[in-house]
Amino acid sequence: MLLADDHRMVAEGIANLISKDYDLLEVVSDGDALFESAVQHQPDIILTDVSMPGCDGIEAVRRLFAAGQQTPVIFMTVHNEPAMVREAIQSGARGYVLKAAAGDELLKAMHEVSNGHIYVSPELWPYISGQRKVPSLTNMQKKVLGLLSSGMRSREIATKLSVSVRTVDSHRYSIMRTLGVTSSVALIREAERLGLIKS
Repeated sequence: MLLADDHRMVAEGIANLISKDYDLLEVVSDGDALFESAVQHQPDIILTDVSMPGCDGIEAVRRLFAAGQQTPVIFMTVHNEPAMVREAIQSGARGYVLKAAAGDELLKAMHEVSNGHIYVSPELWPYISGQRKVPSLTNMQKKVLGLLSSGMRSREIATKLSVSVRTVDSHRYSIMRTLGVTSSVALIREAERLGLIKS
């Protein structure tokens, strides 16, 4: 088994957790090293973070599958954005586990993936299975949301988009209702979580 995580203490904790059930071949800390180690060692399973220096985990997995590797991959990450989960699974990974829920769940995910199944942390599965969809916004709402996330105020946004301040505020409140939030801070946080804007 190959482990990729740029946080040493996290990597050590995971290594200790799985040591009774899996043989650890190597621990690497970036996507390029993940790719090289996977090609060299041909592990039976790969555990990797998403965010790492240089080539990130998702890009490394894409490169592996493009090179013909078929090793089952599980992402372990703090990222719970639906768009990120979908991108990870679409890259070819078989599992996606939140670090906050690691432990028995990680071992369960490794067992499921080793047996040919896909495992996604339960709270994120509805976004993958289509039971819960990310809200869709109009083009104007997307523009307003993007400018709000950059720190611009309603009057600045109105000037940039050549609309009235009232129109901007109307779009903002409409987006807030769509996302089920009641404050501008919560709006940005939820939009980031859903992948509607980049954090």
